[in-house]
Amino acid sequence: MTEETPGFKSGYVAIVGKPNVGKSTLMNALVGQKLSIVTRKPQTTRHRIIGVLTEPDFQAIFLDTPGIIDPRYGLHRSMMKAVSSATAEADLVLFLAAATDESPDEKSLARLSADVPAILVITKSDLVPPSAALPLAEAYLAQRPFEAVVPVSGKTGYQVDRLLTEIVGRLPAGPQYYPSEMVSEHPERFFVSEIIREKILELYREEIPYAVQVNIVEFVPAANKKKTRINADIVVERSSQKAVLIGKGGAALKRVGIRARRDIEQFLGQEVFLQLYVKVRDDWRNADGMLRDFGYET
Repeated sequence: MTEETPGFKSGYVAIVGKPNVGKSTLMNALVGQKLSIVTRKPQTTRHRIIGVLTEPDFQAIFLDTPGIIDPRYGLHRSMMKAVSSATAEADLVLFLAAATDESPDEKSLARLSADVPAILVITKSDLVPPSAALPLAEAYLAQRPFEAVVPVSGKTGYQVDRLLTEIVGRLPAGPQYYPSEMVSEHPERFFVSEIIREKILELYREEIPYAVQVNIVEFVPAANKKKTRINADIVVERSSQKAVLIGKGGAALKRVGIRARRDIEQFLGQEVFLQLYVKVRDDWRNADGMLRDFGYET
């Protein structure tokens, strides 16, 4: 943390809402860099992802959180803890609701403390006429006061600048917490594991993507112009899931590796040698010990 500069503003901004409402897409748009994986599947985000945006007069620290759900596994309970801790430490909350929703998301709204200022962000506004989301916004405003209501589209960039102006206007005076060039506090190997998991989410259906955990076992940075070496374990819960992930003659796993390596090389800016292994750990989503080993709070 640096010393406070007169006129400088900084603060934590939690992004919350139900699954698949566009939280990760919005944070990536606000930060200007892809930090959170984005797929069409709900419950994509499992951890609290930190994205840092620094300008000469402010630093906004965004907290992308898992979608709010009723927990069914120990993993789900850990995910909901991530939501609670993010909102507890936030100076401002962005509460997201999709313009395509027919009614308010009261379950997610109930998690917001009345003491924390919040902006109602109507996402996916590129999918409906501008007036179509007005009844939804009015329904939310009838249940809780919001600092502002901003329709946006993280996908097209519609009104993201306006939302950022609203955010900065509500940040408290404070120091610069992170160096200007830093966009996240997560290490490279965390983002590499997320890229691999993203490809699994894209290529597989039904239960398999949600039963998968990716652990980076070896990460050796490139030296003397050689490739960065990465070994990763893909953990599943059943042998049948392992068989599907690998595919006939290893073809399915090879597709994951090809897609993941391409994006990892783009992210790291260097060539990568990637090896993937599939391992079975029975019921890992309910095992506190394994959840802790995998980096989840239990």
